[in-house]
Amino acid sequence: MRGLNGKRRYKHQRDKIMKLLFGQTYFLRFDPKLYAAMQPYPPLGTLYAASYMRERGYEVALFDAMLADSTAEWATKLNATQPDIAILYEDNFNYLSKMCLLNMREAAFEMIGMAKLRGLPTIVCGADATDHAEAYLDAGADYVLLGEGEKTLAELLTQLAKTDSRTNLETIAGLAYKVDGQPTRNLRRPDIKDLDALPFPAWDLVDVEKYRRVWTETHGYYSINMVTTRGCPFHCNWCAKPIWGQRYHSRSPENVAAELKWLKETVNPDHVWFADDIMGLKPRWFEKFADIVEEDGTRTPFKCLSRSDLILRKNNDVAAMARAGCDIVWMGAESGSQKILDAMEKGTTVEQIVDSADILHKHNIRVGFFLQFGYPSETRADIERTLAMVKRANPDDVGMSVSYPLPGTSFYERVKLELGDKQNWEDSADLAMLYRGPFTTEFYRQLHTVLHKVFRSQKSLDRWRILVKNPREISKQDVRELAATVYRRVTLPLARRKLDQLAKLPHAPAIVSLPHMSQVEAAQPTPQE
Repeated sequence: MRGLNGKRRYKHQRDKIMKLLFGQTYFLRFDPKLYAAMQPYPPLGTLYAASYMRERGYEVALFDAMLADSTAEWATKLNATQPDIAILYEDNFNYLSKMCLLNMREAAFEMIGMAKLRGLPTIVCGADATDHAEAYLDAGADYVLLGEGEKTLAELLTQLAKTDSRTNLETIAGLAYKVDGQPTRNLRRPDIKDLDALPFPAWDLVDVEKYRRVWTETHGYYSINMVTTRGCPFHCNWCAKPIWGQRYHSRSPENVAAELKWLKETVNPDHVWFADDIMGLKPRWFEKFADIVEEDGTRTPFKCLSRSDLILRKNNDVAAMARAGCDIVWMGAESGSQKILDAMEKGTTVEQIVDSADILHKHNIRVGFFLQFGYPSETRADIERTLAMVKRANPDDVGMSVSYPLPGTSFYERVKLELGDKQNWEDSADLAMLYRGPFTTEFYRQLHTVLHKVFRSQKSLDRWRILVKNPREISKQDVRELAATVYRRVTLPLARRKLDQLAKLPHAPAIVSLPHMSQVEAAQPTPQE
């Protein structure tokens, strides 16, 4: 087992130890919605890459954009560290990096320029760079790592340490660069399969106390991020997978538990966010993990992602999740219309979504639903079915988005002729329809308002039904939330009226055929919300 600094050392190609400055471009301050939520996590993928390279004998430093005020801090870090090479290595475990937000892309281009002004070779890795390597090369990057980057980066740096750094670039799998001014892409590199062999992330590079202060002052506890897997084997046709594709590799529960124990001794978190696309897919994984953390005394509350069909696969897996410390499971429920779920090739049913929420609640695990609106051919009836499903399943939290076409997905291929000049959101609250969806952007932004008025009001009323039986437990926050609920209920009819008006705006949605849609499903009656 290797800890922070690792045990293996690799002899470098030259006497001087090469200094690497790792950075990433997700600035929380540039994303108003999530800046207001203030739940920051360090760039875990970047920390893995830094640890991987340090294990190979390089000197590493980190620029953490998450809590930085601006790109000017990158320039300050460049001046302070005087690296030999600048590396913008995005956190590929952060789903927002996969969405390629324009604010972050612009920051990346600016940061590349800052490094080039200082004469530094500049390397970029990330979902957006993999999809749009040519754009990053045109912005001044010397090299782009395609897909998973650790092994490609190690091989590239070995080449750059030689006198003639360009001699063998064509042999480096997973690399994009320019030859005579023209972009070229080498073949993709196979993914790392033995994840247990990787060193733990370089947490010593993180200003842990700054994160702890932000979390405790805002939420009353300190949460950190971990991952147990890489990739996702499922086939939702709107989900972009530029880094790992359909491949899925898992760490052993023993390895994850060892890291958690190490983190409890060094960072001492109160809570863990497992940022996997899918956690605990392998049978009995949670059971073994729960056994170890109970025996070690390192059981820690955590949140994770899963699917409704996996939750229903084995009831005892849910019991093991609870034993391991699971506090909340977020599921991609997406829609309460079976027609839309089938069109997305989601592989789940509405009943599975409702039943899985019920099982999780029975094990005292909270439930979060990701909801997606605006998929081709979605109707008002489908939207009302989704609202009705939320009411039936009674999740503890919801998040809403609209269908987002990203390169590499079959959904993108179906709607790409409908895309305009704007093909990415500026930030996570944008909610712009990037193709000619069923309704206008204004409609879906108003739907976001209606959904949250309905959902938050219902959750507040549910809590007050409990509190009236235990009045001594009523807090000032409960009173404030009740006042907010009264406001939401009073303004809801007006919000719905505006939604109805927006639904009538002139609009020419794309005509896209839906797979798996039967006449019976198309004729489903509209439920009442």
